[in-house]
Amino acid sequence: MERTLVVIKPDAIQRGIIGDIVTRFEKVGLKLVGAKMFVPSEDLLNKHYPRDREEFIKGMGQKTLDNYKELGIDPKAHFDHEDALKIGLEVQKWLVDFMISSPVFALVLEGPHAIEVVRKIRGHTLPLKAQPGTITGDYSFDSSSIANNDLRPIRNLVHASGNAEEAAFEIDLWFSPDELFEYNTIHQNHMTAK
Repeated sequence: MERTLVVIKPDAIQRGIIGDIVTRFEKVGLKLVGAKMFVPSEDLLNKHYPRDREEFIKGMGQKTLDNYKELGIDPKAHFDHEDALKIGLEVQKWLVDFMISSPVFALVLEGPHAIEVVRKIRGHTLPLKAQPGTITGDYSFDSSSIANNDLRPIRNLVHASGNAEEAAFEIDLWFSPDELFEYNTIHQNHMTAK
């Protein structure tokens, strides 16, 4: 059994598709063990998207550079440079500004292989690469080039923890222990029945 963090971002909230997104996770049998809607603080988001974690920030910048290369776009047209770390820092700022602009819906899901299952259902973070049938593939058409031209993050609706270490860190960051619940679902009863 694993737990993972999902944050339904302001773009999904404003479009009124929270229920559609949560339903997709529940339909596969994932259990909702914590949920809340609020406007996160800048401090929380700077811990979630840490500027001092160079590998993470550089990775965001490199994703942008890779996507630009695939699309045949010169990154210097938007950024005046090709420095992955600098681009990552710009993207981080856009993410924080976006996430404090409106409420988010944060939830913790639990189930067998929850982290991998959630990421499959969510789909690729770049809408252009997301498969039909995934949340990103069905509900988003944004691209990094359009987003960067508008000086904003990609509107991809949902954040999902990437691995077990990240999930544990993020759950502790977004939820206190008394906001998480233990209970059995019908799915669990059927899976453990002998």
